[in-house]
Amino acid sequence: MSPTSPDAALSPAALLSALRWRYACKKFDPARKIPPATWAALEESLRLSPSSFGLQPWRFVVVEDPAVRERLLPHAWKQRQVVDASHFVVFAARRGLSLPDIERHLLRMAQVRGVTRESLNWYADRMAGFFKAPPAGFDVDDWAARQVYLALGFFLEACAVLGVDSVPMEGLDPAKFDEVLGLPAQGYGTVVAAAAGYRAADDAYAQAAKVRFEAGEVVVRG
Repeated sequence: MSPTSPDAALSPAALLSALRWRYACKKFDPARKIPPATWAALEESLRLSPSSFGLQPWRFVVVEDPAVRERLLPHAWKQRQVVDASHFVVFAARRGLSLPDIERHLLRMAQVRGVTRESLNWYADRMAGFFKAPPAGFDVDDWAARQVYLALGFFLEACAVLGVDSVPMEGLDPAKFDEVLGLPAQGYGTVVAAAAGYRAADDAYAQAAKVRFEAGEVVVRG
């Protein structure tokens, strides 16, 4: 049975402190590495990310080989975070998601929840109906990419809560990343990336005031 609340929920003040502390790290300290237990928790935050229908149309490529990171560097506008950060993750989306992907999810659901696959037929029909007759203008690859951004947000917040610096990176050439990582052959395509580690002492952006619009301008109550 799932717990009714987290074992150690953050206080509102602690959460806001972590979010105000984080920023898009522009310069990482290459000598500082994320401890294994902390990184394991961050990887698990990716796995636990929410997605529409729970389909998880993604793959998270943790690029550990320094040589591969060097190959990716010129395809990311030579942003040094790619090679200097402790960890670098490429967020890839499932391309051409179809009925076999839905079936894979249903089989996993039946396994995890200890039910028969047949008992999930109602859910199978619901999902299949959506993808067979989607709303006007629906594009399945665009939809999958939006799911990936949910995981990215989850990851960035998890980093902040654990005191790990991070930066989301859209400044890259997806096709070149796909080529270096061999993603098309796996049925996936690069959407975005993120670097994580610890800020360099001389990163001036770490001291810059966080610029956000006033709450009254962005939060509307109906």
